[in-house]
Amino acid sequence: MTGVTDRVVVVGAAVFHEGRLLAARRSAPPELAGGWELPGGKVEPGESPERALVRELREELGVEADVRERIPGEWPLKPGYVLQVWTVRLLSGTPRPLQDHDALRWLLPHEADTVDWLVQDRPAVAEAIRRLSALPGTAAQA
Repeated sequence: MTGVTDRVVVVGAAVFHEGRLLAARRSAPPELAGGWELPGGKVEPGESPERALVRELREELGVEADVRERIPGEWPLKPGYVLQVWTVRLLSGTPRPLQDHDALRWLLPHEADTVDWLVQDRPAVAEAIRRLSALPGTAAQA
């Protein structure tokens, strides 16, 4: 059987902490290495997207996080794969690049364009920055 149910969902986390957004630079696979993304990974069979995000952030960055709300839309990655993004609040731990990344940066809203985001992440990043800028106490100015 083919169709929508055969697609693989990849979840991304717009991690907000102290008025900043977390960006992660890919180290693998080679075709994505050097590009910046919202951290996350594939949803495993029988796993909810929210649970997958918590697991992936623990595995990739060594942090505990609280999944908040989904950013509307989804974006094609490669045939059969789509990206869905949620806003996430850091609960504990200091993010470290443990898997698939070689650098992390915390970006204020006006710094979002200082990294070379992967094409598929750009629409979600734009919406994440809009939401982050609207939070009380966030300095959105340059």
